Amino acid sequence: MRTSPDSFRNKKTLDHLYWLYHRREFVHPDPLEYLYHYPHLQDREVVALIASSLAFGRVAQILNSVSCVLEKMGASPLLFLLDSSFSSLHSAFADFKHRFATGRDLAQLLWAARSIIDEHGSLYRFFLTGFTDKDDTVLPALCNFTNAFHDRFEWDWNGFLPSPHSGSACKRLNLFLRWMVRQDDVDPGGWSQIPPAKLIVPLDTHMHRMGLLLHLTTRKQADLQTALEITNAFRKIAPRDPVRYDFSLTRLGIRNDLNPRAFLGSCGFH
Repeated sequence: MRTSPDSFRNKKTLDHLYWLYHRREFVHPDPLEYLYHYPHLQDREVVALIASSLAFGRVAQILNSVSCVLEKMGASPLLFLLDSSFSSLHSAFADFKHRFATGRDLAQLLWAARSIIDEHGSLYRFFLTGFTDKDDTVLPALCNFTNAFHDRFEWDWNGFLPSPHSGSACKRLNLFLRWMVRQDDVDPGGWSQIPPAKLIVPLDTHMHRMGLLLHLTTRKQADLQTALEITNAFRKIAPRDPVRYDFSLTRLGIRNDLNPRAFLGSCGFH
């Protein structure tokens, strides 16, 4: 397969950005930082589910909401779940509110997670039941994963936990997978049987904008098809780790001292 001039230029630009910002010191403010406090994998996957599910809105509000939830769950979020009943979860988070997500929504998410853990031992073990190396991406396993949660919901909940079946890019769930699958100074990992090569870019409005600026896509909708298109473009540059550049690219949108257009302009993108 021939590589386009844009691919060479993208790799040079992205590797430079990765070298500058793919470091633990640049994580704050990011809900990812909460995962670092939990060395045990089963605690960390519960924390990752909570932190990624609440990763919408202003970052200060996200961090405050995640912190409030984890404070109630104590030193081991896993044990908190296993010791909780459906009604006790509703009671514990009755006053919780994060934009459109209510305490009832959060309790439902946690109860569904607990049910899956009861049946399979961990969220990781369940995710593996829908995964096969023959799949090009984690999409089939992600569909299986979200179906399991929705099967346990008492009401329609696509806003808080969207499904790939609806065409959603599922940014927060793909962010969850990035945190749990990749393992380096930034992403703590732990889901070692899922190859990073299978991951899908966590596509939000910022990553969509960057995809357009880097000529990785021309699509105007930030949907699943666009997420797969951008992932495939990254795969040509980093086939074993197509979401390698996600964290450093998001720094361009989070950090006040960086201007995405100015940075890309300095690298020859206009």
